[in-house]
Amino acid sequence: MAVPKRRQSNARTGSRRAHDFKKPKQLNYCPQCSAAVPTHRVCPKCGHYMGRTIVEQEKKK
Repeated sequence: MAVPKRRQSNARTGSRRAHDFKKPKQLNYCPQCSAAVPTHRVCPKCGHYMGRTIVEQEKKK
């Protein structure tokens, strides 16, 4: 079985893991109501997606 000849240094391990961090979610702004919405999702405020009304919202009294 293959076994490493020497212990990997902390610098080499750290540089390999440099891209493993969590990235923030990408947000766009809804063109209808200007709410921040994750990409490729229906707007929770107005129900629009790709220029169409997908979900009808109830009017508040």
